[in-house]
Amino acid sequence: MNLNCLIVEDEPLARKLMTDYVRKISYLNLVDACSSPLAAMEILRQQSIDLLFLDIQMPEITGISLLKALQKKPMVVLTTAYSEYALEGYELDVVDYLLKPITFERFLRAVEKASQRRTAPAQQVVEKPVTADSSQPFVFVKDGTKMVKVRWEDILYVEGLKDYVTIHTKQQKVVTLQRLKALEDQLPSDKFIRIHNSFIVAVDAIEVIHKGEVQIGNALIPISDTYRKSFKDFIERNQMQ
Repeated sequence: MNLNCLIVEDEPLARKLMTDYVRKISYLNLVDACSSPLAAMEILRQQSIDLLFLDIQMPEITGISLLKALQKKPMVVLTTAYSEYALEGYELDVVDYLLKPITFERFLRAVEKASQRRTAPAQQVVEKPVTADSSQPFVFVKDGTKMVKVRWEDILYVEGLKDYVTIHTKQQKVVTLQRLKALEDQLPSDKFIRIHNSFIVAVDAIEVIHKGEVQIGNALIPISDTYRKSFKDFIERNQMQ
């Protein structure tokens, strides 16, 4: 099934690169490539667009503002040089989030995700479980175009949102494209515990346990009803040791 595409990118070189990428894929039909969000809005009103490649940092209005303003939204792939926008973009149900510089391989993966959503929107992604290796005190995760080594001892807590997780460490925040469950399967179960659908915490990092939340530094992380009993049992077992 062909997808009508629109590229919105104010940087000429980046716009040309995205145009070249689109033309390499047979089932993508490039309707237009424009530099202005306002011009994009006019095209979206007049033509049927299936897939929008949308830069975030642009003059006039940002890509996020444009996306929020659309009443009828196509599938959207956000593009930017700044990883801090990832979680906000996923709250708007975008298909994918591409960090510049964008390789064709990464671009193709985003397009495949859009194609799968179009042909089978209800299909769920089944993740292969990964068994935690207690002898390995770290994990490598992809943050944009680089691989970052994250040590278990440095992690304070992990926050999940759809296909992304943010790993909060003592030194930095690492945003990576994967499900929270997939990362949970890699974390040592004696050092980390899930306390909410969206949060996993490092037990050693917990400073205070309140009635409905835990405190790690300045962060207050909620304990959901689903995980309250397992968290309470975990804490009691460790107190007895």
